[in-house]
Amino acid sequence: MAIAGDAGQKLTKEQVMQLVDEHFPQVQEGNGRISMELLAARTAHLRMACDPRSIRPGGTVAGPAMFKLADFSVYALILAELGPEAMPAATTSMTINFLSRPQAGDIVARARLIKLGRRLAVAEVEIYSDGKPEMVAHATSTYALPVVKS
Repeated sequence: MAIAGDAGQKLTKEQVMQLVDEHFPQVQEGNGRISMELLAARTAHLRMACDPRSIRPGGTVAGPAMFKLADFSVYALILAELGPEAMPAATTSMTINFLSRPQAGDIVARARLIKLGRRLAVAEVEIYSDGKPEMVAHATSTYALPVVKS
């Protein structure tokens, strides 16, 4: 597979999702398919489609589904910035604050890389119910980046 990132260029949203589909397809299993809607410099918007398995009693999106979307959003953004060599990147910490009850439906994440260093990446993620202006969750995350040998 020819990937733009192989030459040190950033990946497109289509290339990121293709890379994930080929090497990490299990992320799409369980609850709600994730798609990337926007990719810009150090910023990405991702969507998790509503799935009955992610709706908890009371008609709200379950916390673990929001956590999954936040964590994957940061991972996808790191792949977009660094290319395929970043596939081994791993979450070292993530804190999520649930701010209000999201309605049952799609949830949207707006991820932003705050720092992209040689060994660590730090990001924040805002999560919204689709079409609603009020943030339902906020996460911060640190990822360990693979050591790339030159």
